[in-house]
Amino acid sequence: MSKQLFIQTEKQRDWLKKIETLEQNFKEQAQQIDEASVFPFGNFKKLREIGYTKITLPKEFGGEGFSLYDTILLHETVASYCGSTGLAASWTIQNVGEIFENQYWDEETLAWFGEEVKNGATVNRAVSEFAMGSPVRGGRPATSAKREGDSYLINGRKNYTSGAPDLDYFLVAAWIEDDDHLGFFLVPKTATGVSVENTWDVASMRGTGSDDLVLQNVRVAASSLVEIPSYSTGFKLNGWLLLIPATYLGIAQAARDYAVKFATEHSPNSIQGTIADLPNVQTLIGEMDLALTNARFTIYGVAELYKDPTKKSTIINEVNIAKHVVTNMAIEVVDKAMRLVGAKSLQRSNPLQRYYRDVRAGLHNPPMDDITIKRLAETAIQNQLQKKEVIV
Repeated sequence: MSKQLFIQTEKQRDWLKKIETLEQNFKEQAQQIDEASVFPFGNFKKLREIGYTKITLPKEFGGEGFSLYDTILLHETVASYCGSTGLAASWTIQNVGEIFENQYWDEETLAWFGEEVKNGATVNRAVSEFAMGSPVRGGRPATSAKREGDSYLINGRKNYTSGAPDLDYFLVAAWIEDDDHLGFFLVPKTATGVSVENTWDVASMRGTGSDDLVLQNVRVAASSLVEIPSYSTGFKLNGWLLLIPATYLGIAQAARDYAVKFATEHSPNSIQGTIADLPNVQTLIGEMDLALTNARFTIYGVAELYKDPTKKSTIINEVNIAKHVVTNMAIEVVDKAMRLVGAKSLQRSNPLQRYYRDVRAGLHNPPMDDITIKRLAETAIQNQLQKKEVIV
């Protein structure tokens, strides 16, 4: 099912048309970005120029004020043009959406930072560290922040800092030694002692610039401590994380579109017409569209629930389910697209082999599948125990 059926407003249509102006250029650059494993600076420049990096900034701060639903609709389209650009961009717009929606910071800081985002600034949380594993599993960061008068001294190294080569700000998770708790510090890339080490050399999403952020005696003002989270980890599961599966949904759609186009054009001399007339090929096409439809009803259904202020804080399991369903469905779609196209799909010049590698990265974005399944089981058990207590 096409995403066109999920469009609800003229503003969404207008923005989709604006994004479509980037399609040819992004697609032309995608292979080169992947081959060279370089960050798509040009793509981000274009996203800034059309105002995409501020779409989740509230209108009162000069942004578009898009809801999670709106943003998913736009973002799956961006990601269908270039997966690496989509994933790297998702972190900025989801962090801005989450921070301003939940008013995490004081009014003065939000007003100042809103102006920065309005002018094109980008941001991502720097949480992951090799020693602690995935932040959602509760490890304590080795990165430390020590109070010295009216400032903090931060030391540490973060990995998987997506977008690092082009970020303007880093939200650094650090352990505050004096107070013995976690804190987030807003650190500008221009701060002395901040550097990005080019360590990103992986098989998928090769252009996300998920490099190491190195902090060596970085001194920031006490006011840079913008968040003291109430949760125990440096990563809070929330609705805005749906932009991650939206990225993989876009990649899956691109794979499906390539396969269908191939099927309607490929005509080996062993048959009359094209392979699109073959029952086995039609089965693969139908199965791809079935999977995409399931994925879209799931992700947009959860995003619709998130619009309701009374529900959005209670649908964590549903957010996790959407990520699980969409990511795994996306992997299935790309696999079927490659089966349809055949050995040609493995040629390095063919985009399907890139889609295949890129889409599997979703398995390693939070929350991981095992966490989702575990929490569903825990919820089911807890609900059953509560029923027993009521009966007793």
